[in-house]
Amino acid sequence: MTRPVGTCCVVLHTHLPWLAHHGAWPVGEEWLHQAWATSYLPVVGLLERLAAEGRREVLTLGVTPVLAAQLDNPYLLEQFHTWLGFWQVRAEGLAGRDPGPYEFAAATRALSTFESRWRHGGSPMLRGLADSGVVELLGGPATHPFQPLLDERVARFSLDVGLADAALRLGRKPDGVWAPECGYAPGLEELYADAGVQRFLVDGPTLLGAGASTADAWTVGSSDVVAFGRDLDVTYRVWSPRKGYPGGPWYRDFHTFDHGSGFRPARVTSTRTPPHEKAPYDPERARAALDHDVEDFVTTVRARLVDLAAQRDGRPGLVVVAYDTELFGHWWHEGPVFLERVLRRLPEAGVRLTTLRGAVADGHVAGRVDPGPGSWGSGKDWRVWEGSQVQDLVAENSLVQKRLLDVVDSQRQPADGRRPELDQLARDALLGLSSDWAFMVTKDSAAAYARARAGGHHRDFHALAKAIDAGRGRPVALRQRASDGPFGHLDARLL
Repeated sequence: MTRPVGTCCVVLHTHLPWLAHHGAWPVGEEWLHQAWATSYLPVVGLLERLAAEGRREVLTLGVTPVLAAQLDNPYLLEQFHTWLGFWQVRAEGLAGRDPGPYEFAAATRALSTFESRWRHGGSPMLRGLADSGVVELLGGPATHPFQPLLDERVARFSLDVGLADAALRLGRKPDGVWAPECGYAPGLEELYADAGVQRFLVDGPTLLGAGASTADAWTVGSSDVVAFGRDLDVTYRVWSPRKGYPGGPWYRDFHTFDHGSGFRPARVTSTRTPPHEKAPYDPERARAALDHDVEDFVTTVRARLVDLAAQRDGRPGLVVVAYDTELFGHWWHEGPVFLERVLRRLPEAGVRLTTLRGAVADGHVAGRVDPGPGSWGSGKDWRVWEGSQVQDLVAENSLVQKRLLDVVDSQRQPADGRRPELDQLARDALLGLSSDWAFMVTKDSAAAYARARAGGHHRDFHALAKAIDAGRGRPVALRQRASDGPFGHLDARLL
């Protein structure tokens, strides 16, 4: 093996909002089933293969508490099992016609993997990866809220609920988090420190704007909490708002959908080709394109690290690349194979792979930094979550937080017991505060669904708050929890 020229941390962020009992198609539970089948099963599978080979500290895997809750949910496990069976049957019905045989093989593999490995939920799978040491698992706030816009009490509560949830599912409390949307506001590091969090991610421009390099990690403010920043020049080789490997002409096209079969039969062809003119997908040509793109990415990472060492008098640098896990398989069909090949090829090319935890242990923390506000959204600021298109959601979220605290503060809570209605009130508030709703509205991605979801959680919250004030909150809470009941351990007394 070539002597390492520097360090690369690959970070995956695994997240979908709470979808159980909230629609099926085209968004809703179908969204989860597709991501589960095409991203979560193969990505966990490739990490298990690396673990079996004795590989350690290969990748940092963030799994949001709200997604982890869905991967363990009995109702969703049953629904996903049924969905996989329908996938296989639909593909079998296309025998002799493309893409029937290809889809049938994929569905059969997924169904076998689920029945043999995943039938009891996602937590045993994730805990196995963490116990093997092949990954570092990151936690986060309960429902993936945009933390800079939260009341401090609510922000602390959401983080505590999320970290406690991970400890219950995985047997350990994460000491690193994925900051939702890489959102940062000065002082957030103090909240992390108080919760026992030691490291988190920001986007590259958040560090660069403070005069710090993404080639190092940095302690933030007066805390000992370490921030890592994405190297966008390298990260964007894979995917960016305008370019990246998945847009290559030979890869399977995500957006061209055959509604008769339920499958995606076309290749990208070109970004200008209308759906009805796209060429058929050719798996062999896609594999050849993948060979080229894997080598391009590995070469890019190595060249970046060689340049950093030259600029730093030989001192090895750090490259952090971070992506949504759902890119690998769900959005980019060939993504899991790309990821596995990259994780194998980088060490062969002289690049040391490690986790965020490993990078700290190896001395990649360079000093202190005081970043300004930032995110990984458009403009690298907060506009996606507080811009003009979502001002009504911002106002309602603020109202919900204030009323939550007012109700909790005004209600007597027994020291030795919980109030289920107050727990559900907090749960409703957290579900409504998910950052996904504003993102989807701003980006006009299933915006009507996002507004309906945010509005529904807000209505449930206010209806329950009114019932609590009238002394009849418990039956209302029990009805709501039947469909919106993640985080059974959530205790409103912590507010």
